[in-house]
Amino acid sequence: MWGAVILVGICSWLFFLLLKIQRPNKFPPGPRPIPLFGNLLELNLNNPLNDLQRLSDQYGKVFSVYLGSRPAVVLTGMETIKEALINKAVDFAGRPQDLMVNHATENKGIILADYGPGWKEHRRFALMTLKNFGLGKQSMEKKILGEISYVISKLETFVGKSMSPQTLFHNAASNIIFAVLFGARYEYDDEVLKLFVRLYTENAKIANGPWAMIYDTFPLIRSLPLPFQKAFENTDTALKMGANLVNEHKKTRVPGQPNDFIDCYLDELDKRGDDGSSFEESRLVMYALDLHFAGTDTTSNTLLTAFLYLSTHPDIQERFYQEIVEVLEGKDEACFEDRHRMPYTQAVIHESQRVANTVPLSVFHSTTKDTELQGYHIPKGTMIIPNLTSVLSEEGQWKYPREFNPSNFLNEQGEFEKPEAFMPFSVGSRVCLGEGLARMELFLVMVTLLQHFKFGWPEDAGVPDYTPVFGVTLTPKPYSMTVSLRSTGQS
Repeated sequence: MWGAVILVGICSWLFFLLLKIQRPNKFPPGPRPIPLFGNLLELNLNNPLNDLQRLSDQYGKVFSVYLGSRPAVVLTGMETIKEALINKAVDFAGRPQDLMVNHATENKGIILADYGPGWKEHRRFALMTLKNFGLGKQSMEKKILGEISYVISKLETFVGKSMSPQTLFHNAASNIIFAVLFGARYEYDDEVLKLFVRLYTENAKIANGPWAMIYDTFPLIRSLPLPFQKAFENTDTALKMGANLVNEHKKTRVPGQPNDFIDCYLDELDKRGDDGSSFEESRLVMYALDLHFAGTDTTSNTLLTAFLYLSTHPDIQERFYQEIVEVLEGKDEACFEDRHRMPYTQAVIHESQRVANTVPLSVFHSTTKDTELQGYHIPKGTMIIPNLTSVLSEEGQWKYPREFNPSNFLNEQGEFEKPEAFMPFSVGSRVCLGEGLARMELFLVMVTLLQHFKFGWPEDAGVPDYTPVFGVTLTPKPYSMTVSLRSTGQS
């Protein structure tokens, strides 16, 4: 008897869940969700990109999936993403809440902050402060070139050998943004730098991985000692490190004479006092760590991708190098303005960004109010997943969507031309804060290193594997490349 009662209870519960996750009227179509799991069983949680493309082929450019009982709308293709994130920017400018990443960061950063006055204030402050500290100016070039000199010194120790660049580019990118934020740099063997890089790279993989998806789908298991707890441990460690750095600043800073981003924020706190604004010291550490993470992981993974392809495409590398020689005419250093006379170089760099596809699903958005898209009704608070992968490899938008080919960015006259579908930094009101810094870094790092070195694929390395490791950011699998010195005029 009790067995029958329990069975009826379970069936009733499952039926209730099934009713609960029925699609609202005029909501985008998608696969039928099942109780408790939603559509999770239809996705490869280690890397759902192929599954999302398959579902788009079946249901259209705007479709929905359920993560447990939570609906998410996936945007596919350039026109769809433009319509949502540019034409209806405010409607789609929110961030979903109650996810693992929100809980780990306590919603105190800038990347995951929901749309509103506090986010606007902090974004405006970040843009202004980055500009004041040289973004787009020669002072920033000097910072970047100074860091590149350490990369050159490191590479010189591997001349005639092969080496793995896996941590080298992460260290360099981390130091560049760290100098802006905290006014300091670390040697590449420093334990603090190593720890920051490890925390960021681990969390980037956890945040879009299967355990984060499980955390977001099943709230009842969030307190269990499962692998997603590693993200919280990593964030706590990074926060303690960041808090120590801020406290050191407070001891040495001269109010009104800022040397870096942290000083500027502390000055802003002094100026505002208790004015009820969103500026508060408890928010500063996560804010700085957000910018540090964003400036480390994306740029370094793009550089890793670029040098993977350059080392396996010697013809492209040599044409790149010849343009450097012709344009710089013996100058020791490139400057960012030189890019305007270097169409092939620009094409290689942009193609590296396109193929790197560093943030494949952008950072998830949410709707700030009830809205419509392509005839579908999307309620306020709905999670939005912009599939940037679908744009960066979209048929009809690129001459060679499935291969590494700088011709994707060159017109028939050989001039650099950026297609509208190039949106690796996303678009709209949530476009990446550090786009300007990343563009300058990529140009100066790639040109300077190609000036000094020739990179090759080791003979004993086998066939190159270009398949990346999925996460919030895509990362090339670890690889090695050979390093040899160039001499002036070498071909």
